[in-house]
Amino acid sequence: MTIAVVIILVLIILGLVIYNVNIHKKIQKFKNMNQKITNLYVVQDFMNTIGETSTVEYKIKKINDILVERYEIKYSTIVVFDGAQYQVKASNVDERHWGSLKKLQDVDMFKDSIQSATPKYVTVNNENEKLPYQEMEFGRAKSAIFFPLYIDNVYIGYWIIESGTPHDFDNVDITVLEVIKENIVSVLKTVVHQKTLESIVRKDLFTGLYSEEYLYGEGKKVIDQYTISTICMFKIINIQDINKRYSRELGNKVITQISEYVKANISQDYVFVRYMGPKFVIAFSGVEANSVVDFLNETKEAIEAMQIELTQEEKQELNLEVKLNKDSSKANNTKEIAKPRLNFAISSYYKGTGLEEVLKKLEEYLDNADANESDITNL
Repeated sequence: MTIAVVIILVLIILGLVIYNVNIHKKIQKFKNMNQKITNLYVVQDFMNTIGETSTVEYKIKKINDILVERYEIKYSTIVVFDGAQYQVKASNVDERHWGSLKKLQDVDMFKDSIQSATPKYVTVNNENEKLPYQEMEFGRAKSAIFFPLYIDNVYIGYWIIESGTPHDFDNVDITVLEVIKENIVSVLKTVVHQKTLESIVRKDLFTGLYSEEYLYGEGKKVIDQYTISTICMFKIINIQDINKRYSRELGNKVITQISEYVKANISQDYVFVRYMGPKFVIAFSGVEANSVVDFLNETKEAIEAMQIELTQEEKQELNLEVKLNKDSSKANNTKEIAKPRLNFAISSYYKGTGLEEVLKKLEEYLDNADANESDITNL
């Protein structure tokens, strides 16, 4: 009887062990599935952020906020080397601690991590200790994981997560964090092109207008506030003739007066840039093509009615002589008057599509149009 009871108890215990193992496997499977779902949501959030019409700095900051929220990370900091120095691109740590956070590449324990491209986990054993890299933030972080970041095998910076609890990352799944790290790298790799555009935006010397690159950064933020907009490109088709027949200085004045006229007669909600050489672009944000034709016709008529010449003061400033200076009496009676001629092309732009493709289409049309064409064409 006693043996039978023992056997029954053993069987019950074995059954419970098997049951618990199965439950543990199911819980682990559920956790893994839940983690994968979380990762998918994070990747989706990353992609949505990349597609936003905002600055690179804002995008990186938002990505860091997503990491903190989705993965319940206490502190997360992304530091990137910009070619000259290390900069904290995003962090939810108080800014007074950023000084030490952007110098981690100089800490011995992290140098090996950077060289080997592997993460580094550091922690303390009790509340009275502090992490080696900390300077003044004695009670802030008690454990941290450092991840060096690489784009195409080139070291660009690091991502560090921290916790205020000792040994808080002892059982964390590093493979999951590695996936997050790679997502961060993908985002940085994507926005680096946008950063390049933002950094090369300049203003034109003669007109004071922004250059073409402005359209793809700050300009696009304005345009993409609306679902549909009209992009207009116009070209001063006789500028080369003016430069050759009279002078380049008079050609420059033609360009400045045309740009000043357009700038004074369009809404501040529209984007106006000097695209390239004699070509200009007006982005009529939130306006459909049929609503801008009358305005463009009036603008074209007004500009082509201009008679632009250099004043005597301007000639003296530029040390210019009248071309017919061999016959002074004839020279005094001769005026160098330029009459600009314009060719316009317009096209609709829809938010989320390729602005550069629209501009390319307009530019190709104007460059290949008949030399005598002076019209407004809707492509």
